[in-house]
Amino acid sequence: MSISPFIRSPFTDITGGMVSHQQLGRCQKEEARYMDCLEVYGLERGKVKCAHLFSDFHECQTWTKQFKRFVVMRAERERQIAEGKLTGDKEYVSPKVDSY
Repeated sequence: MSISPFIRSPFTDITGGMVSHQQLGRCQKEEARYMDCLEVYGLERGKVKCAHLFSDFHECQTWTKQFKRFVVMRAERERQIAEGKLTGDKEYVSPKVDSY
């Protein structure tokens, strides 16, 4: 993963901030925390020290953990349907509104 350009020039400084989640992105806070941490520690040391913030930012972008959780929940529901624990109208009932 390379965050910093290989050769720095005025052009790279101008175009460096073009890809960002700060303009109405849903990952604004996570990106800002990660960039603040990188600014404090520098790029090389920040990759290690700010790894937890990067993982939060990456999860916000990709939703991989959330998708894996969905797949596990779907497999459990299908298993219960196959065993006969959920039948008829109970097979695909949505959770109650305040059940979270």
